[in-house]
Amino acid sequence: MDNLICPARFNLGTHVNVLFASVPDGDDKPYKYPGIYRGVDALLLNKMDLFLHQVRPGFFRRGVEALNPGLAFSPLSCASGEGFDAWVDWLRRRMAE
Repeated sequence: MDNLICPARFNLGTHVNVLFASVPDGDDKPYKYPGIYRGVDALLLNKMDLFLHQVRPGFFRRGVEALNPGLAFSPLSCASGEGFDAWVDWLRRRMAE
């Protein structure tokens, strides 16, 4: 049975696929769920202000880039606003295409 929560293998008719990930979820997710990361155009990693010693940002990013080398990767913090300018710029460029 497919994962009913994540439609990674289904064509949903979207123009751009964006994945929202969260630092507290852990740095192992690209390794545990590679299919989710392969089919996206952009990845927003939120809650950057909550990085704990157990979470390795380099490990997470290497896993994502190994699965999807052309992925737009945007670390964000909703609390501080860090990273939003770059994300909005990328989104505007994609909308103009």
